[in-house]
Amino acid sequence: MQSVFATFDHEQLTVATGTRSGLTIAVALHSTTLGPALGGCRLWSYDSRDDAVADALRLADGMTSKNALAGLSSGGGKAVIALAPGQTLSPEERHAAFLDLGDIIEKLGGLYKTAEDVGTTAADMASVSERTKHVVGLPAGQGGLGDPGAYTARGVHAALQETLRRLTGDASANGRRITIVGLGHVGSALATQLASEGASLTLSDINTAKKSLADELGAEWVSPDNAHTVEADVFMPAGVGGMLTAKVISELNARAVVGPANNQLAEPSGAEALAAREILYAPDYLVNAGGVIYLGAEDASIDEKIERIDAIGQTLSEVFDEAQASGITTIEAADRLVQQRLQAVVTA
Repeated sequence: MQSVFATFDHEQLTVATGTRSGLTIAVALHSTTLGPALGGCRLWSYDSRDDAVADALRLADGMTSKNALAGLSSGGGKAVIALAPGQTLSPEERHAAFLDLGDIIEKLGGLYKTAEDVGTTAADMASVSERTKHVVGLPAGQGGLGDPGAYTARGVHAALQETLRRLTGDASANGRRITIVGLGHVGSALATQLASEGASLTLSDINTAKKSLADELGAEWVSPDNAHTVEADVFMPAGVGGMLTAKVISELNARAVVGPANNQLAEPSGAEALAAREILYAPDYLVNAGGVIYLGAEDASIDEKIERIDAIGQTLSEVFDEAQASGITTIEAADRLVQQRLQAVVTA
């Protein structure tokens, strides 16, 4: 927690106990320079309230970068509803928690708009909408845009193609060795698509029931503890954050990292460690922006949204070019683009 507050530069932080649910709810607004903050709500288990708040702060910071690189007129924010380890919610308790979140968002007066994230669904966003209009990603049956997972996967695929092009001169996944760790909606969709494109897949998830997908796709199956040691062209983190620890990076047997998980680097120094090993790293907050483009570009047609999602590959190309030309990490290069966008708005 101390390390998060050591570089605290957020505009606002709200931490409250839900009046109905009794759960800790944190809403962090990192920046509204580009417009009202946009970022999902995460329902997750934490060892302490401090851990939950720290996660909200980190995720909100990442959303500023994600929305800026995506070209959205949205700032960065994030909400976290914290569960105790092993805690589960009944349908009634879950509904109460999201009503509580809606009340907190409403009090922010339009500075923050939420959406679904890890552990939450379009139905949960419908619960939020009972208390505030500042929510996106409602079920399609209620006039909303529904689950953005397919669009997140599309953006990751565009980033993967650019990464493969940089590595091999060919954007095709055919015959490439790709390891995917985390088989949720996005990870499973990517695995299915890449299998159809002829990739040689290794799959992993903490839920061993997901092995059925590996069997169906003819992929290898390994435990999450060993997945990073499998020889691969591309390693794709698709689960929870912090996967790329110093130990994992030192043992990583891949030429590149590109995946949808948020906060993949356990420590900021991980970017330098990857660069030192000549492992090409595609910044996660650029790679996984497809979903937020789908939800956040509200005035764009679906064709325009898809065009912008596919352009993630072009933006990643600019990041790779800047990193190589300036002798900096891809994270530093991406952050330069973010700061350029923010500064352009401030000086306009």
